[in-house]
Parts: sequence; C-alpha cells; structure tokens
Amino acid sequence: MDKYFIIDFDSTLTRVEAMDLLASISLQGSPKKAAVEAKIKELTDKGMNGEMSFRSSLKDRLLLLEANKSHLVPLIDALKGQVSASFKRNKDFFRSYANQIYVISNGFKEYIEPIVTDLGVLPDHIFANQLVFNEDGDVIGFDEDNPLSKDGGKAEVIKSLDLDGDIYVIGDGHNDYEIKAAGLANKFYAFTENVKREQVVEKADHEAPSLDEVLFEQKIASAFSYPKNRIKVLLLENVHPKAFELLKNEGFSVEVYPAGLDEDELCEKIKGVSILGIRSKTQVTKKVIESADRLMAVGAFCIGTNQIDLEACQEKGIAVFNAPFSNTRSVVELAIGSIIMLIRNIFDKSVAMHQGKWDKSAKGSKEIRGKKLGIIGYGNIGAQLSVLAESMGLDVYYYDLEEKLALGNATKLDSLDELLSTSDIITLHVDGRPENKELITAEAFSKMKDQVIFINLSRGHVVNIGDLKNAIESKKVAGCAVDVFPKEPKSNDEPFESELIGLPNVILTPHIGGSTEEAQENIGEFVPNRIMEYINTGTTTNSVNFPNLQLPKLQNAHRLIHIHHNVPGIIAKMNQLFAEHEINIVGQYLKTNEKIGYVITDINKAYPQELIQSLKNIQHTIKFRVLY
Repeated sequence: MDKYFIIDFDSTLTRVEAMDLLASISLQGSPKKAAVEAKIKELTDKGMNGEMSFRSSLKDRLLLLEANKSHLVPLIDALKGQVSASFKRNKDFFRSYANQIYVISNGFKEYIEPIVTDLGVLPDHIFANQLVFNEDGDVIGFDEDNPLSKDGGKAEVIKSLDLDGDIYVIGDGHNDYEIKAAGLANKFYAFTENVKREQVVEKADHEAPSLDEVLFEQKIASAFSYPKNRIKVLLLENVHPKAFELLKNEGFSVEVYPAGLDEDELCEKIKGVSILGIRSKTQVTKKVIESADRLMAVGAFCIGTNQIDLEACQEKGIAVFNAPFSNTRSVVELAIGSIIMLIRNIFDKSVAMHQGKWDKSAKGSKEIRGKKLGIIGYGNIGAQLSVLAESMGLDVYYYDLEEKLALGNATKLDSLDELLSTSDIITLHVDGRPENKELITAEAFSKMKDQVIFINLSRGHVVNIGDLKNAIESKKVAGCAVDVFPKEPKSNDEPFESELIGLPNVILTPHIGGSTEEAQENIGEFVPNRIMEYINTGTTTNSVNFPNLQLPKLQNAHRLIHIHHNVPGIIAKMNQLFAEHEINIVGQYLKTNEKIGYVITDINKAYPQELIQSLKNIQHTIKFRVLY
C-alpha cells in the first residue's frame, strides 16, 4: 500500500511563520512595527495551539499586516534561506516520493509555491490559501471560499484528494493534529525542529525533532543513517553552556547535570547515553563502562583523562576526547600570578590588612627577576610557562621524562634530583598517569633548597599532602600554591577539607587553574567539535585512546566504520566480503595502536543488507556502524 505524506509549511517546512516575516518586511520603518509584530505572533500561536479559531486568527493577522504585492518578492527571497535544515538535506526524499508528498498549508500559495517546488514538490500537490489584492496591490483579504481559510480546512482538502493508502501528517500546529482527529491519517508527527508546542505534542502519535526521525521511523532512507535526536548526550559538572548549544544545535538530545556523579549513580545514569561529557571529578571506571549500553564517545572537558579508564573504553570501542590546549594559557597565568604573590608574601599581608593590621616591611619579600624556576613537566603548559617566565627575567630549568625541545633559553636538566636542588621556585605540570602518584614526598622536599617556593597546579595525587604540610611548617617551603587535591568535593555544596588549611603563605584554590571564562568557552567548543566530527564522519583526530585518523568528507558513498582488536587479517576478511558481494570500494583507511584497529571503508551506495551483518560477525569485531 502506498504511503502519502502531508506536510505543513510554516514552522515545519520552514523555520519561521511566513506571516511573521511578512509583517517584519511590510512594517519596516513603521513606529508601530514592534507592537504589531508581537501581536501577530500572539495571534499565530493562539491559532496554532487551538486557543482561537484559525479563521479569526488569520483575519486578524491580515488586518495588521499592511502588506502589498511588492513585499512578496523579498519575502520569498527570505523564506528560501529559512527552509528547515532536515528538509534541505533530504531532497532525495522529495524526489523519490514526489507523487506521494502534499504540502497543505493555511498559509498563502503566493509565497509557498516558489519555495516548495524548489525542493521537488509537484505544483498540483500544493494546497494553500490565496491572497486578495486591490488595484494598488495592497492585501485586502483572502479567498474566503477556500476551505483552508477555516477550521477543519485541511481535513476537508484531504477528503477531496481521496488518497488510496496510508496517510502520515507532519506538522507543528493544532490544525495538523485535526487531520488525525478526523480519522483521515494513520499517524500525526508533531514536528519540533523549529518550535515545540506542548499542547500539540501531547496529542501527537510521535514527536519528530527532524524529518530524519520521520523517515527513520518509516524505514525510508534519509540523509543521516541514524536520527541525531536519538543520540542521547549527558553533560555533567557544569560543562560550559557553549557545549550544550553546539550539541543541541547539531540535533542531539542533550541532558545537563550540574554536579559530578559517584560510580553507582553514573552506572545507572549512563544507560541509553551515547555521548558522555565530564570534567575532572567524575570517575569513568570499568564498572561504568560495562554499564554503558550505547556509549560511543566520552568528552573530557579538561586537559587530563586520568579520571577515565581509557583501556576499558578502548575495549568497548568508545573513543575518548579531551582539550589538551584550550586552557593552557589560563593555567600558565595562574602559575605566574601565584609565583609573584608567594615570593612577595602578598597573600598573608592581604589577610592581615583585612584584619586591620598594617605591616609595611620588605622582610621575606623578593623580586622574581634572576630567580631559578624549575618546571617539572614540559608539556603544553610547562613550555608556555617557560616562555612567559623567561620574558619576566626568571632563569628557567625543566625536567621531563620525554625528550622535549627547549624553548628560548630554558635549560633541560637530566634528573629530577638536579632540578629539585637547583630551583628557587618549583612548579608541577605533569599528567595524571599512575606512575606520577606521590612524585613529591618528604624525600623530594629534603632535596630542595631552603625557603623554596612550591606550586602544584597539575594533579592532586602527585604530592603527598602530609609531607608538604611538614615542609611548610619546618620553613623548608616558604610559600606554596595548591590548586589540586587528592580528594576534592564533587560539587560546590560539599565542604573542602585539607591539612593545608590555615598554614602561612599558602594559597589554596578550588581546582580553577583552567577555569577562566575564555578557557571554559574554548573547551566548550573544542571538545564537542571533536565528538561531532567523530559521530558524523568517523574522524578520530585528538582522540586519546583511538588511532588518530583525519578523514575526507563523505560524498556519494556509505562509510563503514569497523573497530576491532588489533589482530592480523581483519582487513583481508573485510575485503574478501566486499569482493564476494561485488562491492566497489571508493576509499579505505586503516590505523592501529597496540590494542585496537580502526578501519574506515567508503563504498558505493548499492550494497545488500547481509553484507553489514557479515562485517559485524567478523571475529574480534568490537563495534561497527554505518554512516551516510
């Protein structure tokens, strides 16, 4: 039996209500423009929600418009740029189903026809109201004999079409629901890509955040292999709103949670989630990964990933992305600021001033110029700190396990002990690998100069806090700044506890090294873009646990993504299956690491469904998906 699709125009096929846009054009320059536009929008919403009769809503809006035939040209131009994104990308659907698609609208044919025929809708499949003009071209009304100018008009038009088959209605308004209510449609899809009217959604058979959702539900090929609204995203720990905005605009279903979750809470919350976004507090353990039934990617909205079991993610074919550069400058600036504050003993002097004590003395207050700065960890942060510190007159020394090129006049030291005994100021910028646990203990403090300035902005577990406390109390450490702690509150509502509280010339900050507005916005943009690239194209650039592949844009092909254990012969088995099914390979890309292989194969669009199952059944397959 044939399927027929009845599609609304305003706020469905286009992102806007055309009459609202016409009001904006026709009232340009009028002092009452804002007031009239607001009233027209109010009348539109009342008509769409079923709060007033459609004919009354239409008539009242036309009276307010003050429109002329000359306004239709800029209106049509504007509407061409307002076609809904999911309709634009699914032009193949309009071509393939041209004989079964009808646009039935309570709007006006004068501006609807030029828009929808561009998509491929047949002219005689367009039903809409028609404007009435006077001899000067002014809009003076509408054809009141047209059934679409009154309540129930859409149902009347569909009755007259006498369509022999199943009828599916796609629209955002009460008058679209009325078609189903009249018994003339098999299903009503409440289209919510542009506007969500709760009164309409409640009555719908199915909510459709995009045309892709309708086509997927109807088992019709669409521009996306899987509707993005079905991809659930969970963002924890107050991830920057930019991330929410980007992922929501991409069409994903996004849930935001303000704090971190403990392991058991996350094990429950992770069910059905495809993308997880966290910061530094949430622990993504093996137990969490085993509880995840749909997880494809984890985004760490920070530099470190030691809070994520990368191996467990890898074994389940879950790509992990972080933001290795986005907050570098913020951490470096805090390090520089802390050095100056500590070496001048500014912090304690400020506290005393707030207590009414005036202590104008140079004792214990020094310049940073000419002092030896020792940087432990010469990665992105350490290297940038090196450059800024040198420009301020510090002599820079660094130590790193890996061979790193010195920037400027920095001096690489061959051992940690040498750096500890050389430096007047020591700052930690190492990663969170297990080997770095308690890198700095009583033994390390004993090798430092007396009255050293000590800073840790890296990871909490890198320093033994009890040993640091002893070093401060014994005056071995003259000043200290700590931004990270072995145990940190999961949210701002929990109390902070530490042995370092109340010690002299000690600056304690709540893990805010990268927490500037600029850094958080950069991270909020960087991580989602990497994840969206991975979901949309398979590109794994900047993944910390997947082989990194930068892929060309997919064109006129299907992209098959195969993640497997890194054992010999997988790609040979895949290509054997392609040969058996006479599949033309457009492009193929392979990269491996020590644990997994990542194969991308672009094939021409003609392929049998059994090929997909055969590829999934290859031994050692971890995860498989199709993109197009």
